[in-house]
Amino acid sequence: MRSPLAIFALFLLAGCVRLIPESTPPIAAPAPVPGTGVPGPETTSAMLAGVRAGPRIASERFGRAELVFSDADAEAALRSFIESCPTLTTREDRTGLTKPSDWQEACDKATENPGTADTFFMSYFETAVIGDGEAFATGYFEPEIAGSRFYREGYVPVYTLPDDLVRGWPEGTPASERTGRAPLGRIDENGNHVPYFERAEIEEGALDGRVPVIAYAADPVEFFFLQIQGSGRIRTESGEIIRIGYDGQNGRGYTGIGGVMRDRGLLGDGPGQYAGSMQGIMAYIRENPEEGRELMRLNKSWIFFRELEGDGPLGSIGVPVRRESSVAVDPRFVPYGAPVFLDLDRDVADGLWIAQDTGGAIKGANRFDTFWGAGEEAREIAGGMSGRGQAYILLPRGTVNRLNAEQ
Repeated sequence: MRSPLAIFALFLLAGCVRLIPESTPPIAAPAPVPGTGVPGPETTSAMLAGVRAGPRIASERFGRAELVFSDADAEAALRSFIESCPTLTTREDRTGLTKPSDWQEACDKATENPGTADTFFMSYFETAVIGDGEAFATGYFEPEIAGSRFYREGYVPVYTLPDDLVRGWPEGTPASERTGRAPLGRIDENGNHVPYFERAEIEEGALDGRVPVIAYAADPVEFFFLQIQGSGRIRTESGEIIRIGYDGQNGRGYTGIGGVMRDRGLLGDGPGQYAGSMQGIMAYIRENPEEGRELMRLNKSWIFFRELEGDGPLGSIGVPVRRESSVAVDPRFVPYGAPVFLDLDRDVADGLWIAQDTGGAIKGANRFDTFWGAGEEAREIAGGMSGRGQAYILLPRGTVNRLNAEQ
């Protein structure tokens, strides 16, 4: 999916709550950027960031440990964990922390004793701290916007993935630079690979009649923010709900307009300034439509969608993301499907989450984006979410000792 309102929340400042886990020597520990919890540029996995044992875990019923979660929290997390097991037990873990077989026992036992989710997590998992463990969490949600299946004047087309969006090397690219995946673009009338159409060009009709349309969004501003979320719902005039999910991007760079507004002095608490949240940014765009349109066009990235079926938007591992249970992570530092415990200065986000998604702004160790579902409450929480504190990854019991032994 993704991603998310994370860009906007990056510009909010919050106090840092630091919890001290049990102290054991890290397996490996290149220095993180001081005070950020994000490893330096050479750190590309959890193993390189450094891993150490975290605190003992318990539930409210027992409460004999340093890290305590509620029964309801455990029940919700267990449901999402079970849905993630096919990924955990078959997919390579990019973090270097686990192998698919490590998760097999927990996945086998997850459905055996309904109603005892708290003891399940206590029995089969231990906590680990990645790097310094200092977490930064934002929020995202599934927006619902008005639209139509049919063209309406002033509505914005919701395009599927274009057939002519291809990877290739622009003419003149030296052979020494043709490494890794070629950039996205299109083949022009001269047969050259060129950048794909940017936001302004698409808004002005560059794809009209060339790319299939799922639906039409009534409000360009709402659709802009839905693109940043990466998924959402379109409610038509007949009451039909069309769920759409991320299917690709035009290859153009993403520009967080919140950062631009901050640089221009438009965000803050002073006279004439706007709140540094999604709501504040939207208010500025609506009150200044011409400037707002140009501001949005600074973000040249455009998201293409596919129509989804099922009871929720799909995360990066192909399972539905759930309110207050699913979290987006950087899969180099958190195994997809693994439980995560957050203890933040935003108490609403405290507790167990399951790593089921990622996003373009979710980079580095201890960087998270919490999912809040759909509706106005979800919009309010996600739009203002900016929490700092401590993160613990739940791994199969014995993992940290095994990693230490292997080192």
